[in-house]
Amino acid sequence: MLLVDNGGFFPDDALHEDVAWFLMDAMKLLGTDAVDVGDKELMFGYAKLKARADYDKLPMVSANLQLKATKQPAFDPYIVKQVGSVKVGIFGLLNDKADLGPARDSLEALDPLVTAKRCVEELRKKGATVVVLLSQLGKVETEDLVTELDGIDVAIVGRNVPLVQTGRQIKNTMLVYGGDQGQYVGHTVVTLDAARKATNTANEMFILSVEVGEKKEVAAVVQAFEDKFNEKLRKEEKERAAAAVNQNAANEVDHYVGMEVCARCHTAEVEQWKTTAHARAWQTLVEKRKDATPDCIPCHVVGYNKAGGFVSSAATPKLVNVQCEACHGMGTGHDAFAMKPTHITEQVCVVCHTASNSPTFNFAIYEPHILHKFTGKMPDLPPKPAGTMGSQ
Repeated sequence: MLLVDNGGFFPDDALHEDVAWFLMDAMKLLGTDAVDVGDKELMFGYAKLKARADYDKLPMVSANLQLKATKQPAFDPYIVKQVGSVKVGIFGLLNDKADLGPARDSLEALDPLVTAKRCVEELRKKGATVVVLLSQLGKVETEDLVTELDGIDVAIVGRNVPLVQTGRQIKNTMLVYGGDQGQYVGHTVVTLDAARKATNTANEMFILSVEVGEKKEVAAVVQAFEDKFNEKLRKEEKERAAAAVNQNAANEVDHYVGMEVCARCHTAEVEQWKTTAHARAWQTLVEKRKDATPDCIPCHVVGYNKAGGFVSSAATPKLVNVQCEACHGMGTGHDAFAMKPTHITEQVCVVCHTASNSPTFNFAIYEPHILHKFTGKMPDLPPKPAGTMGSQ
């Protein structure tokens, strides 16, 4: 078994820099055999990334990323690993048109096709009978490369690619498409002949759902990090909260008003809402210690990052939970939408009840549980998978 990751796993903002280094620590803990370097991994600079990789002894590879000053490889271009009875060569490629961020002054990316040809030749000479490409080129560029170049047995395709349930064969190369956000793991089986060369390759993607299970030791490490990081975010959020609330109030005419204002006229509807899981949405984050995690907050509050919307539980306590305005619209726009009452559609719900956040969501089953007036038989909700945060 060979465990690889083709990069693109760093967060999108500096606020989550700690997550980047933790993910590298975790990959080492999992025994990852090779990790590709994508442009996202360079967002905090080359020196930081290289120092952390060296500290973790994490085998990061990039065949076409080199130092401008010395023309030397920025990372190992490839590795050759003995896996059972076969030598596997693994190399990584970065899109040569990608923005290298703060590393652009010290690094440059070479032509991927030229580099790939050289790597395949060198890996074969070193005895690798199976060659794996970790690609951060994107879908089209990776497909074009393996169409033109022979000798790559498996290509893990990354950088804004779709999820494809089973791999796609192009000539003699199996291409693996895992989507994004780390929701899936690909299982690729390479059948070998007597010379230990690939004769057949098959791939299937598996969602990392509750059925996969957890390793308790790893889950404990993840939980400890999340608790510590969440506390750090909470402290930083409190420091910004008061100023942000004042600024929003000063600049915005339209804003969210909170459920208590709605209750002045819609008492029955609010009382019914209190019986739903929407009314406890914020508490689920608190219990999971996710109440300072930006990826989770938007679907558990009202108007996150919007005019006059939720800032923090301390600064805007009246906007926690999935309240009236989350479905019906901003309170200061009441006169406009109240004149033409509309039924809440599935499109409103699936903004938060996505396949990854709420995998059991079915509009026909869930809708009666939130309707203010429902006279039929209430359908049972499906069991909620462990680890999902979407409120039912």
